[in-house]
Amino acid sequence: MAGLRTYALIYVALLVLATGKFVFFEFDEIFTYQMAVGGTIVLAIIKSSLIAGYFQHLIEEPRSITYLMATALFMVLLLTIAAGYSIQ
Repeated sequence: MAGLRTYALIYVALLVLATGKFVFFEFDEIFTYQMAVGGTIVLAIIKSSLIAGYFQHLIEEPRSITYLMATALFMVLLLTIAAGYSIQ
């Protein structure tokens, strides 16, 4: 189990990543809208990985659980893409 120092570092990392999302949308002269949305998605993936890994203790689980979760996430992504195409 991770110690208090690890949790504090993860918390600071989550704060920095949340600030990064703000920076993407506030500096219009540097980032286009598409760059801001893409950067926000990347930051969201990193943040959710940190939360799932450390705060939900998935980092301590066997690799088979990790592969199962990754497969489920991939299937949800495929289902979302298919639903997006069916709406058009």
